[in-house]
Amino acid sequence: MKNYTITVNGNVYDVVVEEGASTGAPAVAAPVVKKAAPAAAPAAAPAKKASAGAGSIKVEAGAAGKVVKIAANVGTAVKKGDAVVIIESMKMEIPVVAPEDGTVASIDCAPGDAIEAGALLATLN
Repeated sequence: MKNYTITVNGNVYDVVVEEGASTGAPAVAAPVVKKAAPAAAPAAAPAKKASAGAGSIKVEAGAAGKVVKIAANVGTAVKKGDAVVIIESMKMEIPVVAPEDGTVASIDCAPGDAIEAGALLATLN
């Protein structure tokens, strides 16, 4: 018999393994769950507030990832297809572009923010 301690998804198990005589395959006893300290839940990110002059044209993330760079500041005139925010997803940098011509009214994210697909990153006027 051998005793092992195994952690799966933050749960700690003590497992006793016995070698089977007839089949050669080990027989595993039912795991006994130890009281483990639960992992700390990530702190909720504060809600981003749009500036008072937030625009009506939304610039949204096409994929989940992390904000790497803000490419256009508030007040900057952008043309359709110009990069507004750069995100990193699956080890690639992806520009999130202006859907139409306008002026950046608000930036609703910051470098380092984790974002989901469809998240509002900026607005344009």
